[in-house]
Amino acid sequence: MKCEKCPNAATLHITEILGENHIEEVHLCEVCAGKYLSEDKPPVAKSSVPHEELEESELGQTTCELCGLKFLDFRNTGRLGCPHDYEVFREELVQLLENIHGETRHCGKVPRRSRSGGRNQNEIIRLRKQLDAAVSQEHYEEAARLRDRIRRLEQS
Repeated sequence: MKCEKCPNAATLHITEILGENHIEEVHLCEVCAGKYLSEDKPPVAKSSVPHEELEESELGQTTCELCGLKFLDFRNTGRLGCPHDYEVFREELVQLLENIHGETRHCGKVPRRSRSGGRNQNEIIRLRKQLDAAVSQEHYEEAARLRDRIRRLEQS
């Protein structure tokens, strides 16, 4: 790929996020990249409150009453103080997990050599819970169907 500013080969590829839906990619050689990075660029529109003050004012408000940990402290250290923090910081943690993993539910992986034994085991556990619920509600036809399905899974 060629440099966008001169005929040399591009060795640096810079991606700038200028706004929510505005991304700019620049492909430059080392010399042009040095000039590009040293240029003064107009600041991207931000809120009038500096980012650190915003974090301290909004996120710093939430504190666990058991261990005294503030969410801002968690963000700085990456460690929660007690199990109760999961409930206290639930909203912030869900948002954080969605940003990092794209999902808030752990799907897990099954080892290749297990031949879906783990999947069958999870399915059997789920079906047994349904079977217990069907029996307690006296839905015997449903319970018989679940029992048969469990037996098939156990034999495979």
